[in-house]
Amino acid sequence: MGGLSVKVRGGQALEVKVYLGSPGILEVLGHARGRLQSWRKWSFPFRPDSQDTSERPGWRPVDKTRLISRFSPGSGTVSAELTEVRARGRTWWSLGFEAIGPVDLLRDELEATAAHVFAQALPEGVRLRVDDSRSYAEWLHWQLNTDGEAGAHG
Repeated sequence: MGGLSVKVRGGQALEVKVYLGSPGILEVLGHARGRLQSWRKWSFPFRPDSQDTSERPGWRPVDKTRLISRFSPGSGTVSAELTEVRARGRTWWSLGFEAIGPVDLLRDELEATAAHVFAQALPEGVRLRVDDSRSYAEWLHWQLNTDGEAGAHG
């Protein structure tokens, strides 16, 4: 369902996120370009009936290992998250930034944090482009439902 993301996190929480729109592009010249997105999230305590990891229609079991760094460039908090994602015997990496705080300051704080994170050059061959920038749910759906070069952009 477009614009809606639902996941069970760690077998203990049900997270529901709804997409509110994009306020534009975040760019760190010479390093990265990505689409900014605004989401509203709710989290509820949740214990599934079973820990069965087999796939159910519409659900995808995913293992993730996250490395999170938090920054406080102003009055809010920005997290940079590098994640290794494993599903269906394949592995991908994702990079995301999350900002929480006064809406009118979020863009500046995201830009400052991204400039800090990308102060050093990216490894050879790594390109972070707007065309590869998507929500985690959209990206996961795309990766697990294509037969082409699924790992090339992850």
